Amino acid sequence: MNPQSDDVKAFVFKNRGMLLAIPAVVLAVLGKPSAFGIAVGLPIAFAGELVRCWAVGFSGVTTRGDAVTAPRLVTAGPYAYVRNPLYVGNFITALGFALAFTGDNGSAAKLALIIGSLAVMVAVYAMIVPHEEAYLRSQFGHEFDHYRASVPPYLPQMQPMTGAQGEWNPSVIRDAETRTFITFGVMLAILAFKALHS
Repeated sequence: MNPQSDDVKAFVFKNRGMLLAIPAVVLAVLGKPSAFGIAVGLPIAFAGELVRCWAVGFSGVTTRGDAVTAPRLVTAGPYAYVRNPLYVGNFITALGFALAFTGDNGSAAKLALIIGSLAVMVAVYAMIVPHEEAYLRSQFGHEFDHYRASVPPYLPQMQPMTGAQGEWNPSVIRDAETRTFITFGVMLAILAFKALHS
């Protein structure tokens, strides 16, 4: 492994929240919402947040750290269908907000804002997923190799992995997701303000 590449991935992982906030700020500043865009986009955004909460109920508060950590390998719940359900949820939420914020933007601007926002997410996840998986491989060895071979990284499979391990604990969602809920609420408030004053 290249130590410099590992350092870059660790840096991106540590600062993923700030990096992923960039497209949200761009949408908030440049977006021109419409009633139709909001009607289409908000249900998608809420669906993404529900996926994320489902995943956090299994993975717990360790998802919020500045460094990768995992006391156990969780393979149950959404993790039995896709290896990165948190990021899938984030991507769905971002798509929903991108659609909601750009309803009245011109076609070219709308396309640029939506594709640009999602491209930033893809770029960040392309760095941090291999970083996380290298850690999981070092901690759980063949157990992680079996999981990796059984479950796709981004597009959920129809049937869950057999022998999945982990328990749903909804009490951790409040502690783990406070920052996400605040960000979601701020985006909703900005969207409402822009829609009412456009």
